[in-house]
Amino acid sequence: MRAIRFALLSSAVVLAACGGKKEDAAPAAEAAPAAAAAPAPAPAGAAAVTGTTHEVQMTGDATGYKFSQAAITVKAGDAIKFTFVSGGPHNVAIDPAGVPADVKSVLDANFGADKMGELSSKMLLNAGDSVTISFAGIKPGVYEFHCTPHLAMNMKIKVTVQ
Repeated sequence: MRAIRFALLSSAVVLAACGGKKEDAAPAAEAAPAAAAAPAPAPAGAAAVTGTTHEVQMTGDATGYKFSQAAITVKAGDAIKFTFVSGGPHNVAIDPAGVPADVKSVLDANFGADKMGELSSKMLLNAGDSVTISFAGIKPGVYEFHCTPHLAMNMKIKVTVQ
């Protein structure tokens, strides 16, 4: 009997996490992400974006949960705008163990107002929601980001900062 109660409770938690407000408008097409020509303002608390803001879409459907790109290269000073398209909730996070100590505090601050926890953004619950992360002040290297709710489904993206 305990197993049945546990299964029912677990199912309810999963369904609650996967639910969300349905939008009447169709989500943006899954085209190759575009890079904005002008810098975007820095999120609150983040280092100012001095370069290009790149867009990466976050999707989940019958083909899987993924970022629109498995890898992206940016320059120090650029930003990435992660946009929820489907299959949420989504967030953007990086394992603190994978970040050099001299980069951790700067990158953490660069989550700005979108920050939920250390090196983790707030949860995006509705199509069209987005998180912008500044890479200003970040030293060159490869940083592996993921979506926490869909990490087990391999929703990851490698960000190379030049």
